[in-house]
Amino acid sequence: MPVQFRSGNPAPVPATVCVVRLSALGDCCHALAVIRTLQDAWPDTRFTWIIGSTEFGLLGSIPDIEFLVIDKSQGFNGLRQLRRKLINRRFDLSLHMHPSMRANLASAQVKADRRLGFDRARARDLQWLFTKERIKARNRQHVMDSFFGFAEALGITERSMRWDIPLSDEEHEYAEKLIPADRPSVVISPCSSMLRGRKLNHRNWLPERYAAVADHAADRWQATVILSGGNSAAEKAMAATIVGECRNKPVNLVGRTTLRQLLAILTRASTLICPDSGPGHMATAVATPVIGLFASTNPDRAAPYFSRDWLINEYPGALQAEYGLSVQDADWGKRIHSSKAMERIQVSQVSATLDRLLSTLKAGPTGTDMTTDQVR
Repeated sequence: MPVQFRSGNPAPVPATVCVVRLSALGDCCHALAVIRTLQDAWPDTRFTWIIGSTEFGLLGSIPDIEFLVIDKSQGFNGLRQLRRKLINRRFDLSLHMHPSMRANLASAQVKADRRLGFDRARARDLQWLFTKERIKARNRQHVMDSFFGFAEALGITERSMRWDIPLSDEEHEYAEKLIPADRPSVVISPCSSMLRGRKLNHRNWLPERYAAVADHAADRWQATVILSGGNSAAEKAMAATIVGECRNKPVNLVGRTTLRQLLAILTRASTLICPDSGPGHMATAVATPVIGLFASTNPDRAAPYFSRDWLINEYPGALQAEYGLSVQDADWGKRIHSSKAMERIQVSQVSATLDRLLSTLKAGPTGTDMTTDQVR
């Protein structure tokens, strides 16, 4: 029978740990904070991370973690390649931090003396069949806090809220050329994931409203406004519509940056405006405050961790209007599949929050002088 850990129980320090978390960008940022905590507690332990190819593009430069990349597009061939890499290796501890069938199959390639996964309620896609031990069951947690359940299960309760993702001089120089040092800078990442099954993405706000906020930032704050996003046709179309609606044309970088270039931009930016999406958690990793736009997903579960003060939260009203439910009565991960949800967020709300945030910051880029307390 699987062991149910109790938070704070001491555990032997492992010499080797294999982490399984393939995706997505935001979840991998959460997982990195947990790994940094374990590294600080166990400085002599060697960490290996099985990760997706997209996420490796962001985190692969970290020197004190060994990455084994699995390309999801290769299907079972990717799993066979992973098996060959691991065939003569054994780990003291496996942390299965990704409850999905694909991650289950990846974890099955890992030989480990101990295999720790989520509690039964959160072990989706039969994850519990691929682990022997479980973290403590907890309800209604932020995703970041649920990930820290792995550290707590191993007796580590003090968190190291650091990410330390190294960037090259070229990546920093790229951001410096885009963002002047004498004025605020606002990055707008308008789209949540547009990949597989999310073509009708109800997390995204309206392009004309993004444009109105961009013009407000330029008019009132003389801010440099940058649009960021991926290379999908939908994201490019969204960006083109926003630019077309703006009087003050923003810098359109949608589909034109790597994830690491985006991280360098976020490091230097004053703030990021985005819906529930990976860039919000990337900004958290570099201590940049995020104005999160939430109406179709629960921000108590998924908001950028240190930016609750800047949150636009229309989720309770949208949940009541669409399903007749309160937040307390709804399932914790309940999503609202209606475009009307994000329409509840008004330009005036976002502009007022932007004014409040920028008024607390020095003019110019904040990535180098912002404290965690300021972000919170």
